[in-house]
Amino acid sequence: MSTPEPIIPAPPGEPELARRKLLLASTVGLGTAGLVLTAVPFVASLEPSERALAEAAPVAVDLAGISPGALRTVAWRGMPVWVLHRTPAMLASLGRHDALLLDPQSAADQQPVYARNRDRSIVPAWFVAVAICTHLGCSPVFRPDAAPADLGPDWPGGFYCPCHGSRYDLAGRVFQNVPAPLNLLVPPYAFHGPGRLVIGEDGPGKLA
Repeated sequence: MSTPEPIIPAPPGEPELARRKLLLASTVGLGTAGLVLTAVPFVASLEPSERALAEAAPVAVDLAGISPGALRTVAWRGMPVWVLHRTPAMLASLGRHDALLLDPQSAADQQPVYARNRDRSIVPAWFVAVAICTHLGCSPVFRPDAAPADLGPDWPGGFYCPCHGSRYDLAGRVFQNVPAPLNLLVPPYAFHGPGRLVIGEDGPGKLA
């Protein structure tokens, strides 16, 4: 009769070690799968959305409905943009107060090269500017009347920011001794004939 072989017990702790290895492998597998699932929407979010593409597209403005002296606000790239139809009297006022302005010659790069002139425009009658104060991003208000009681006798008409008192003339040029450090930003724009303006298209375009 043969003698049964002795049963050799497993070293202490070996089953626990095996169990831990199994749990670790399962956790790593689940974590990797979760990382892949999480990465898919993250990568997708890096692509420009349809809304973002739309906001970056040029915006056409019909000028026929903007009477002389009137201001229209349109949205471009999520920002308000003014289109002002300046009268001959408004244009005449631009040469009378240069001594009060911080940058009357538009030396700072706040406009395309084709708008770096006294009127800061392609066509003098039409002024286009981003309607955001260059101080803290507030929205100025249109104050075209000269010398009102609350703005004083030196006010030639323009844009006033009630938040902190910054002032700009009818070409968006900032006055001295106000919080705003720069003229209003003029975006790229072009004309497609005398009655159609396109904001976001760089170049004078066709005026006739």
